[in-house]
Amino acid sequence: MNKIISLFFFFSFFYAVHAQHANFNSQRNWSLHKKELQIGIGATQFNGDLGGAEGIGRDYSLKDIDWPSTGLAGWVGYRQRFHPYFATTSSLCLFNLKGDDQYSEEPMRNARGLHFKSFAIEIQQRIEFIFAANEKFGSTFNLPGHYSKKNRSQQYYVFGGLGLCYFNPKARNEAGEWTALRPLRTENQEKPYSPITLTMPVGIGFRMGVSKMWRVGIELAYVKTFTDYMDDVSTVYADPSDINFSPDPNAAYLSNPVSGNPSFAPGQKRGDPDQKDAYYHMNIIVTRNLTYKDYGRQRTKLKMKALGKYKV
Repeated sequence: MNKIISLFFFFSFFYAVHAQHANFNSQRNWSLHKKELQIGIGATQFNGDLGGAEGIGRDYSLKDIDWPSTGLAGWVGYRQRFHPYFATTSSLCLFNLKGDDQYSEEPMRNARGLHFKSFAIEIQQRIEFIFAANEKFGSTFNLPGHYSKKNRSQQYYVFGGLGLCYFNPKARNEAGEWTALRPLRTENQEKPYSPITLTMPVGIGFRMGVSKMWRVGIELAYVKTFTDYMDDVSTVYADPSDINFSPDPNAAYLSNPVSGNPSFAPGQKRGDPDQKDAYYHMNIIVTRNLTYKDYGRQRTKLKMKALGKYKV
């Protein structure tokens, strides 16, 4: 899967560089797409302490993906292009994240038996660098009246930015009910961790015009967070007999559902606090041009104004 994604973006980049037109920097072409509304749907993958592939988990590693834990995402944004090569996007994303040790091929993680799901809300502000584009749109005619081909506006870009994400991890208790983990302080923290974290999204994308008003594209993003508690797992196993441990009857079980295993006794490693959590987005995004209509209205006003000068 990783190779397929890499080949897709490599050949897309090669084609874009080969197909660039001189009018990429034409003020008229890029300025007709200055303002855009974006709506998207996609998939998420969690990269943290729970689940994952065989071996030791790593930050930034696509190999730690387990497909049964794929989540869903909905996305809306406003894009402002202020330069031929640069644009900025403000966005709101609603999504869910999942992680489950039962899907891991690593023996210790599988035996640990922890799991979570979380509904999350993220706001982002990012900047795009459009490194290759074909800004032409419309039919090309080699001879008067003879149709040749249809050019499609295309853009290839990378992006980075900052955001804030709210998360709320939950797990099933012994009765099978989903229970919020943060209030339970499952690792015997002095106080519950913050449910909000700063994020840093980076990614790559491609979009193509299907008309003067609409584009469709795909984005792949890696989002780094500054918390290790998106899955409620970070440090060591707590001792349920500790006087400061949560009195909630669900706390002991959700802290350690396999408490009889000496490998998961109080004080033993439960997570890895040295590596912060992260997640991936892959979204299909539909873009609506908000500028072209304004441009058309402005041209109509100018024409009417010019015609008014010649009224008899």
